[in-house]
Amino acid sequence: MRSSALFAKFCGVAACLAALPAVQAQDGPAAALPLWEIGALGFGVSQQAYPGADEQVNRGLVLPFLIYRGQFLRADRETAGLRAVKTRRMELDIGFAGAFGADSDEVEARRGMPDLGTLVEFGPRIKWQLGDGPAGGRWRLELPLRGVFDLSDRLAHRGMAFEPEIVYERRASGRWAYSASASAVIGDRRLADTLYGVAPVHARPDRPAYAAGSGLIAWRLGASFSYQPARDWRLFGFARIDTVEGAANRGSPLVRQNTGASVGVGVTYTWLRSQRAAFD
Repeated sequence: MRSSALFAKFCGVAACLAALPAVQAQDGPAAALPLWEIGALGFGVSQQAYPGADEQVNRGLVLPFLIYRGQFLRADRETAGLRAVKTRRMELDIGFAGAFGADSDEVEARRGMPDLGTLVEFGPRIKWQLGDGPAGGRWRLELPLRGVFDLSDRLAHRGMAFEPEIVYERRASGRWAYSASASAVIGDRRLADTLYGVAPVHARPDRPAYAAGSGLIAWRLGASFSYQPARDWRLFGFARIDTVEGAANRGSPLVRQNTGASVGVGVTYTWLRSQRAAFD
């Protein structure tokens, strides 16, 4: 087994990265935002162990957070990394994302196999503003291409992931904001084998050996909201549905159901903020 303390710590970071985009639309124009913010985040998440799993991974943590909105260095509610290019319609950044792992004894389908490690993604992403949408919202296309590394195994390379995503965001009257998204997760053979491969040594009567192949990993639909009851407080929630219908490794014995859901709720408190405005 890998270090449970390290696993739990990074699960919190990964959940933050997953949850905080839910409140990005609430922020408003960059010129009105502070250069940096320091605060705390508390959240609870119930997430499908991996696309196609029939079991959930549940986590709840309280963590500090730092947001920094520099001209090039960014650590905001969407990513942490370097913003290389920004125009009125297009932005290119290089940053991190993360995903929950699961100990093998938490997921019956993987019992006796190596743990599914805490995965860190790093690489470039293009964001393209598509213009106005219905009800005063806006459309955006995101094209991230990232290498995947296992934090629980000395950053061992686990493959490449590409997740084209279309996002709709709307800020409602008052202090509410909403977003919805649809995406496809595509992985190379190494990443697919990490999630769905079964080596002969780990085969058993109800789990035959399986060699995974590259291609579609899952389709995703997501929705989120945020509400700001006071200047320093923000509530947020999100839900996501993953389906492996038509995926390249639908036949893996580790796939136990076609569709699964992940949900989470949380609250943030901003303790300190800069008087200096953020870069746009």
